[in-house]
Amino acid sequence: MRRTDVGFPVKPCSAERHKAAAAEALLNVEKARPVLEQIANKWSVLILTVLCSRPSRFNEIMRRLDGITHKALAEALKRLERNGLIRREVLTTTTPVGVEYTITSLGRSLQQPFEALYTWSMTYGPELEQAQHDYDNGKR
Repeated sequence: MRRTDVGFPVKPCSAERHKAAAAEALLNVEKARPVLEQIANKWSVLILTVLCSRPSRFNEIMRRLDGITHKALAEALKRLERNGLIRREVLTTTTPVGVEYTITSLGRSLQQPFEALYTWSMTYGPELEQAQHDYDNGKR
């Protein structure tokens, strides 16, 4: 509760409580770090983004993620499956037997935050690149 100029406590409005809770959550790194380590790394974000559009096989994911190695993709897919963010399905109706990965409802719950990150990167990417350029050239 905060005091107003009239001298009695006023309960913060919902938006203020939400902002305060968000700020508190950012400070509680101990609880957030283990979760963020699982979902906020380079390949997890990109893999989940690929799977948001449609289920995909291993090689299709690899083709869509320029620069990922076979080993890095395999490890990331296992981690995402272990965390319940994707589902791995063996396709016995194909020859040779294939594997398809599908995003789960838990994984899909990350779509909106990822879209926000994408929008941010498109909006502020040039500024970020300029800051890197300035830093690298000694313009601090």
